[in-house]
Amino acid sequence: MSRRITIDPITRLEGHGKIEVFLDDAGEVANAYFQVPELRGFEVFCLGRPAEEMPRITNRICGVCPEAHHMAASKALDALYHVEPPPAGKKLRELFYMAFYVTDHTTHFYALGGPDFVVGPDAPAAQRNILGVVAAVGKEAGLRVINTRKQNHEVIKIIGGRPIHPVAGLPGGMSKPITEEERQFIEEVARQNVEFGLWSLDVFDDIVLKNTGYVDLILSDAYTQKTYYMGLVDANNHVNFYDGMVRVVDPDGVEFAKYAPADYTEHVAEHVEPYSYLKYPYLKKVGWKGFVDGKDSGMYACTPLSRLNAADGMATPHAQEAYEKFYETLGGKPVHHTLATHWARLIELLYAAEHMLELATDPEITSPKVRTIPTEKPTVGIGTVEAPRGTLTHHYETDENGILTRVNLIVGTTNNNAPITLSIKKAAQAMIHGGEVNDGILNKIEMAFRSYDPCLSCATHSLPGQMPLEVIVRDPDGNIVDHRSQYLTP
Repeated sequence: MSRRITIDPITRLEGHGKIEVFLDDAGEVANAYFQVPELRGFEVFCLGRPAEEMPRITNRICGVCPEAHHMAASKALDALYHVEPPPAGKKLRELFYMAFYVTDHTTHFYALGGPDFVVGPDAPAAQRNILGVVAAVGKEAGLRVINTRKQNHEVIKIIGGRPIHPVAGLPGGMSKPITEEERQFIEEVARQNVEFGLWSLDVFDDIVLKNTGYVDLILSDAYTQKTYYMGLVDANNHVNFYDGMVRVVDPDGVEFAKYAPADYTEHVAEHVEPYSYLKYPYLKKVGWKGFVDGKDSGMYACTPLSRLNAADGMATPHAQEAYEKFYETLGGKPVHHTLATHWARLIELLYAAEHMLELATDPEITSPKVRTIPTEKPTVGIGTVEAPRGTLTHHYETDENGILTRVNLIVGTTNNNAPITLSIKKAAQAMIHGGEVNDGILNKIEMAFRSYDPCLSCATHSLPGQMPLEVIVRDPDGNIVDHRSQYLTP
């Protein structure tokens, strides 16, 4: 008789989701499903609103990464209104974005993904959290993590106007410049960030890379899959979070496509499954082949690991050294080991810190010329940045008065939905045999999705033409007293 194992809710991520694992009669994994039952209809309720409101509306999608949506929306408005921010405005946006990257990657490594390594994947669930990490690495280290986030949120507040849900991004640039006094503070924070990034890589080296059990886990087939990889790159094919071309490499690391973000519809399409509110993007020129990896599958990943795989290097010196060590240690490019994403994330943190320091010491950063006022009628605008979780695209279309008639958002986590599903299945098949499960095994299955740092609040918007919904009403004894549904596949 077949059996179902449900992990509900899944933990240490942004948003809500669950995993359903189905076993065959022998107790082996027949299939596994990654389900996202929450729906946030941002693509729909933004329609009919003035386009200039989007940087403030879309950053309410998530309280963890509002800065990413704020920047993508601001860049989409630049294109919509046919306006180019002045150099200082662009640099100020990017400075703001580097501070955000430091805080976000710090959050995931130390609070969400890190407990699986710092505390241990088989440790009691009550210990696999930030408090368990602090207990393992020491109080001083914990305070260093907390202070890094605190200082960088102050930078975000200075530039963005608020520490959460910023308001400074406008079509054509930013709403205000920074003062010399503010610049000096930001420079000092950036210098501390560089030290923190180097220290975090040392922590990873001491706790993870020197533990043969963890290295074996990273390299195991349970957490290995070969997909296409996507990420923004600059003119030198180096990782860039704010601007550049979208580059895609195949599972062998060979460039498959390189295109301007505005051309994304020529390269990416979206598949829908009836059991999840998340869509499944895939490469149009390969096609949707289901939840399988390899060169014949249109599935692609968009993660810190993917960005490193899709690029030829990092644009700052310390991050480049870490990048080279990463590939030397793991056997060359590309790396297909999903758990190595945690290491890649720390390399990106260091790059963000170094680039933040470059920008904070740029003589132009305090220029008062931070915005070009739009003068043309709005039409279509597409803006893309690299969110920590992957390539984030905002696509807006308006009437001649700037009222939104179409909104499409392809979020970092949405890009990763198909590989997350495959990762969960592979981990479950490797961990569950004969129907035997325990808390440690279930956590190792969760580790498969946790590497992607998914933000399900960001990723769920609307399904084309329908909104599948099921409501079950139960009495106090658990008996079903009413049932309503729409657009559900039998």
